[in-house]
Amino acid sequence: MSYLQSVPPHDLEAHLADHDSKSVLRFITCGSVDDGKSTLIGRLLFDAKLIFEDQLMNLGRVGSPGAANGEEIDLALLLDGLEAEREQGITIDVAYRYFATSKRKFIVADTPGHEEYTRNMVTGASTADLAVILIDSRQGILQQTRRHSYIVSLLGIRHVVLAVNKVDLVEFRQSVFDEIARDYGAFAKKLGFASIQTIPISARFGDNVISASPNTPWYKGPALLEYLETVQLDPPEAERPFRFPVQLVMRPNADFRGYAGQIASGRISVGDPVVVAKSGQRSSVKAIVTYDGNLATAAEGEAVTLVLADEVDASRGNMVVAPASRPFVADQFQAHVIWFDANPMLPGRSYILRTETDSVSATVTALKHQVNINSFVREAAKSLQMNEVGVCNISTQAPIAFDAYKENRATGNFIFVDRVTNATVGAGLIDFPLRRADNVHWQATDVNKGARAAMKSQRPAVLWFTGLSGSGKSTIANALDRLLHARGKHTYMLDGDNVRHGLNRDLGFTEADRVENIRRVAEVAKLMADAGLIVLVSFISPFRDERRMARELMEEGEFIEIFVDTPLEECARRDPKGLYEKALAGKIANFTGVSSPYEAPENPELHLKTIEDDPIALALKIEAFLDGQMETK
Repeated sequence: MSYLQSVPPHDLEAHLADHDSKSVLRFITCGSVDDGKSTLIGRLLFDAKLIFEDQLMNLGRVGSPGAANGEEIDLALLLDGLEAEREQGITIDVAYRYFATSKRKFIVADTPGHEEYTRNMVTGASTADLAVILIDSRQGILQQTRRHSYIVSLLGIRHVVLAVNKVDLVEFRQSVFDEIARDYGAFAKKLGFASIQTIPISARFGDNVISASPNTPWYKGPALLEYLETVQLDPPEAERPFRFPVQLVMRPNADFRGYAGQIASGRISVGDPVVVAKSGQRSSVKAIVTYDGNLATAAEGEAVTLVLADEVDASRGNMVVAPASRPFVADQFQAHVIWFDANPMLPGRSYILRTETDSVSATVTALKHQVNINSFVREAAKSLQMNEVGVCNISTQAPIAFDAYKENRATGNFIFVDRVTNATVGAGLIDFPLRRADNVHWQATDVNKGARAAMKSQRPAVLWFTGLSGSGKSTIANALDRLLHARGKHTYMLDGDNVRHGLNRDLGFTEADRVENIRRVAEVAKLMADAGLIVLVSFISPFRDERRMARELMEEGEFIEIFVDTPLEECARRDPKGLYEKALAGKIANFTGVSSPYEAPENPELHLKTIEDDPIALALKIEAFLDGQMETK
């Protein structure tokens, strides 16, 4: 039986119209490694005769290296297109396939099962309406099955097909199928799925893939394709409010100003009132421009350029929205975060947060709890490891416009990007804004930083001394402090050891505590600079991300990074506190330079080598640098 229709030429237009009118089902396949996800989709396409002959000719055989025999076509190769995927026999990237039957159109995302590629599974699930979760009959429910099920639920997918695969390898025993179905039902009860259809299949041989199998007479339910063609998804909710994230301001000439982007939700018509989300400026739609001509109305998913009746401030990263239903605009919110990177997520560390069109520096201010994917119990944690899920409070450097993810998937999600590698390290689903974002405002004062600095006849600065323990940071900073004091300068010195006696006495020396240590000190240094002081900060501050975060808190040119460069061997030889001896003996954990890394500055304003000069000479160099800075201002 073929699912491809033979269409006479004279009926082509009617066929195309019928094709356009069919509903679309987006679904993903997910589960653990080697559960047969790629083979299942390949089998579905093959048995439904939805594969072209040239595609079949290019497929390998199951008897290729590492496979079982040389007779069957290796259907997984339809989806596993990367060379690395074919070599390893696993899915790495998301593979999308588009196909249609007489009843429905489909977009399927075949997603990886390996833990290392969970990020790709999240990508595939982010736009899906249904998930086909595969389980190997021989293995039962594995940790990755649980993880993918939880992520599917978290991403708002409410319909699941539990495909119990490889039933041929357990001799089509109903008892095996029933036990897996019962265990999964008990596990998934807490996930809030609207429907779970459990189907016994053999992706390799096609049992119950497009038609009922004689090998499972005890199974009375639908075959997979039959179910996918007929499953009723959630009824469409009332149309979501209009959301138009601005991607580009179009100014081809002096007479035209338009805002280009894709409508994230809702619809808009010429003449409709709109509001710019961040500023609250009101206007109305003067024209809806597209490449093919102007439109009277545009809806979700369409790429258009809006021309407004008034001049408003709506640059990239802002949103044009419906006045009656505005998004949140805040710089603090709670979100569920799925962490992808091998390096843990640390509260206090600065990342780049990107929404559909916005990009802003952001910090996780609190990790409220981690979610145990096996029991769904909330557990206390100081960091999120790779593939872990947690609930976090997040603070952004500037307000962003957003909706709660459960209300609008398009405008309620974001990703975290590492500031150094530019790699995507996490994804987030926004829950709600924090009330403190509305309740707490910066209090304007009549006496500002300029007035305080003028009274002291100096320019505020933050001199950030960084280097290994024993490198001489505090010695040099103390010498410089004496020199500046002798000249009548108003200074204050923040030393790592001294601060840990008070402000940071509750912090240890784990990576997470080190990050928080520097965050607090940077905020104090910022307040002191606002008071017009020259602040000398002497901290190991081993991580570039935290030093960059401190720099971004200050005004342009105010932060001066001073790398006190002393070889580890020399620091250990000096060992003023006897710490290196203990660290090398394994008696001190997380000691920078020995059991914890030190990331040397790449472009410091001053690079001091202590082997070549004594502390006084180096302090004089810094003083001369500061004098030069003053002369250029």
